[in-house]
Amino acid sequence: MTVTIGVHNSNPTLYYLSRLDYAQEELAPLGESAAFHPYTNGVRTGALLSDGTIDFGGTGSTPPVTAQAAGHDIVYTAVSAPRPDHGALLVLEDSPHRTAADLKGATVHLAIGSWQTHLIAKALDDAGLSYATDITAVRSDEDSEQRLRAGETDAWVAQGPQLVAALRTGGVRVLLRTGDVITDRSVFFTRRDLAEQRPDIVAALVRALQRADDWAKAHPREAAEIAAGHQGGSVDDWETALTALPWRIEDVSDTFLAEQQEAADIFARTGFVDGAVTVADAVARPGERRP
Repeated sequence: MTVTIGVHNSNPTLYYLSRLDYAQEELAPLGESAAFHPYTNGVRTGALLSDGTIDFGGTGSTPPVTAQAAGHDIVYTAVSAPRPDHGALLVLEDSPHRTAADLKGATVHLAIGSWQTHLIAKALDDAGLSYATDITAVRSDEDSEQRLRAGETDAWVAQGPQLVAALRTGGVRVLLRTGDVITDRSVFFTRRDLAEQRPDIVAALVRALQRADDWAKAHPREAAEIAAGHQGGSVDDWETALTALPWRIEDVSDTFLAEQQEAADIFARTGFVDGAVTVADAVARPGERRP
């Protein structure tokens, strides 16, 4: 079979894996081949798995939870190590906002549905506030930094080279450091049928993920040049951002599942997802067949 791997710009491991031969090399001994399906929004990953467009994908922490809430039968396969400096919530240097509690009534630009929703929702929850009622969440775009600097929004979640560039330019301040609120892992998942019927394929893909991470860690300048040439931004900012990532793949642990369950519970309380989600349902049970 041809194993189709979803790839989008927001997942760095898959982004570089799609430009290397490791997936093909790991699958070849199993008599399988690899193909990549590019798409723009990681929030769609659960739906693309369910309809068979892709067989394997990766996102931040939020899309797997919303995929479960939408009824997609996903299975976690691997996660990255925590990424504490991947992103941050920025405010203007002279902003009156000093803590998460000060965000009550604020307008916040963020990539809604991504790990950034997890960051903001948990920070507010920890402060006794609600993502649903205490802020106005606005989907970020290429103008979000400009709107922050113009005073048209109170805060903006920046990540990667955009965060590096904003801090280098100055005039902004980190209100929330991601690693102080959530672990912010990359999360990799697949359909239940593939996870339970072909664990050898999943294991091969996880090996390929780690090889892609090893390459990116060993070649930060080349990785930065690839990203800047394709996605824009400066090579130096990309290199700084990429160097801050852990580039390490880990097993799906009880600690990770607890992190995800906490996020799912917050999302349910705020109405970001409809109803409770049991994160532990998204694990493989080889030999078990669900109706």
